Amino acid sequence: MSPLTTMLLLFSLGMGTTLTMTSHHWLMAWIGLEINTLAIIPIISKQHHPRATEATTKYFLTQAAASALILFSSTMNAWTTGTWDISQMTNPTATTLLTTALAMKLGLAPMHLWLPEVLQGSTMNTALIITTWQKLAPMSLIYLTANNLSPTILLLTGILSSLVGGWGGLNQTQTRKLMAYSSIAHLGWMATIATMMPNILILTLMTYILMTTTMFMTLTTTKSKTLQDMAMAWTTSPTLTSISLLTLLSLGGLPPLTGFMPKWLILEELTLQNLTPMATTLAMSTLLSLFFYLRLTYVTTLTMAPNTTPTKHKWRFKTSPSKLLTTTTTTTLFLLPLTPLLTS
Repeated sequence: MSPLTTMLLLFSLGMGTTLTMTSHHWLMAWIGLEINTLAIIPIISKQHHPRATEATTKYFLTQAAASALILFSSTMNAWTTGTWDISQMTNPTATTLLTTALAMKLGLAPMHLWLPEVLQGSTMNTALIITTWQKLAPMSLIYLTANNLSPTILLLTGILSSLVGGWGGLNQTQTRKLMAYSSIAHLGWMATIATMMPNILILTLMTYILMTTTMFMTLTTTKSKTLQDMAMAWTTSPTLTSISLLTLLSLGGLPPLTGFMPKWLILEELTLQNLTPMATTLAMSTLLSLFFYLRLTYVTTLTMAPNTTPTKHKWRFKTSPSKLLTTTTTTTLFLLPLTPLLTS
């Protein structure tokens, strides 16, 4: 793909998301989502491989269906209320449809099955875009319509997503699928808090994007696509693999790392709202996710790969972590002390 084409697609990707995030009219928000989807399609399919084509087809079909549902729900709402304003979504049927459509766009359970397959058919950088940037537009719509969305559906999909994200990742050996199930679990946490405290939703989304970016850039730098690759990554960059241990523990939500902050705030809010059983279920589901993060850390940093040659270092090109990775790693590990400042 030529640099000009890549630049045009990335510009369209950014423009589509920005258009959705800044619009107050349903049609403009829908157009933004469509531009966003159409821009990512060539990026996923640029690898001329059957897996990439399959991933592109699955992504297009699910996103097109979700967009159609969003358009249908907004039209239904406009028909009954006479307004296309995003904040005036008052028709109960329309809000239920919208909640379902946004859950499908994000990859929340039980509409999550496309996400691991699409990530597995994409390159690491494309998978990073899908799990981070592509979540911004649907999440901004959830934020704008939080007062009108169905709390029951969001809470149920949130609980189900956190459980499915934990269970699904247990038997995976591909790092991209592991990150997909990690994404599903994190999105479940965001869905549960969306209708109660939208500000915590934004904080959780930002920390999730930081942690996921750090992990994907680590995987890209060490060229690790499977657990076996992760086991051999120590000889490529010992420092980076040591830091990846902390990044994985932050994704698991262990104190005193950044990942603990959103989980702590969400559990506190759920308890204050007398949803203790839900908070308990969410906390227990985190243990499932933590298991496969710990398995990844064990394989990566706590075991030495078998060395068949006299040297402990394999031949490699110079791997220098980018400045972005340096920045995101710092924020992934050390933001917990700023919790009072970020939540005030």
